[in-house]
Amino acid sequence: MEIIYWNELDEGAQSAALARPDISACAVRDVVRDIIMAVKERGDEALLELTRRFDGAVAEDMRVCVKDLEAAWSDLGCETRAAMQRAFGNIARFHQAQAPAPLCVEIEDGLICERLIRPLDCVGIYVPGGTAPLFSSLLMAAIPAKLAGVRRIVVASPPGKDGLIAPVILAAAKLCGIEEIYAMGGAQAIAAMAFGTGSVPRVDKLFGPGNQWVSEAKVQVAQMQGGPAMDMPAGPSEVMVLADESANANWVAADLLSQAEHDPKAQVIMLTTAKTVAEAVKTATCKQLQSLPRASIAKKALENARLICVKDRVQMLDIVNRYAPEHLILQVQNAQELVPGVRNAGSVFVGPYTPEALGDYASGTNHVLPTAGAARAYSGLGLESFVKFITVQRATKAALASLGPVVQTLARMEELDAHARAIAVRLDAPVP
Repeated sequence: MEIIYWNELDEGAQSAALARPDISACAVRDVVRDIIMAVKERGDEALLELTRRFDGAVAEDMRVCVKDLEAAWSDLGCETRAAMQRAFGNIARFHQAQAPAPLCVEIEDGLICERLIRPLDCVGIYVPGGTAPLFSSLLMAAIPAKLAGVRRIVVASPPGKDGLIAPVILAAAKLCGIEEIYAMGGAQAIAAMAFGTGSVPRVDKLFGPGNQWVSEAKVQVAQMQGGPAMDMPAGPSEVMVLADESANANWVAADLLSQAEHDPKAQVIMLTTAKTVAEAVKTATCKQLQSLPRASIAKKALENARLICVKDRVQMLDIVNRYAPEHLILQVQNAQELVPGVRNAGSVFVGPYTPEALGDYASGTNHVLPTAGAARAYSGLGLESFVKFITVQRATKAALASLGPVVQTLARMEELDAHARAIAVRLDAPVP
């Protein structure tokens, strides 16, 4: 972990200090493209072949039986079940409050404009199951999808060598009321949901995090003609922590490691106004790393870690908005005072008793968030991600008579005469 003094860097060095790990790879793009085309053209045959090749699974029927979902839920211990139910309740409560309301506005006499809300018909949710069975990602997508009224929810998660999905993911599916889940993973699962295979339905929009192969597949299918929409651009997990002299170095270190253990390419950055804090956090992080079960992953991620010493809180916010972190933790005095100055961040965690892990599981906010600087333009997942808006306009004859001549003038300015004539024929005016 490197301690950096921000004001000693020139512009180029500052940009380098905030640079994300490079995850681009032409080889990945090419392989993913081949996988997508194979599934698109050969359907289930290619899907089964690729699942055997990449996952070592041999199951002919990838769809999980409902009784297996019920068994997975029943097999959970009481403490585990209660924890999952409490997280479910908090997530549902926060997302239910996000439900948008329809609009109806009388623009002029006799002219009504409306905005209707309609749920998506069918969505696909990808749930990672490689180095960790991320059942929480299923909760984060399935709960708002259900609340939005999505008619069909399709879930995909990679199987183990035995062809089975991690039981805790199946239990989460049962809790969410999901009955359609397939044991398939990687780019081939994304392709299957994007275009359908015969046994797997085509979805309208794809959700959920994944590794480099999954993320690349989502981007590619979303760009193809007839492909589904996707939730947001995704990359390795990241956190930025703001800490001053009031921060507990052990707590900051724990927050940094909670992101570092996700992925070797995860990025952790701390901004501090005190060199002593940077040194204490570095020491605490190295000490805690030694006893971490996923230490090898976290250690690799810490090679990209930055402990940056800055002048003051104003400079902290400037760097935050420049970097646009997925997760932003404020471990500073009067932390709430900084929140209005945050323009670019996926999710913000305010004060010493709000670790990022709280939002990952059970605070109620969504943990599917924009990474790689996409927080400048994208929001995290929410109920509105699962609905679409349809506008409606309705005019009386009098309203058309009043506004029609304006439209005719505007249409002719753009040299679109057919538009003007569509007004004229209704006004019984002569067509020029």
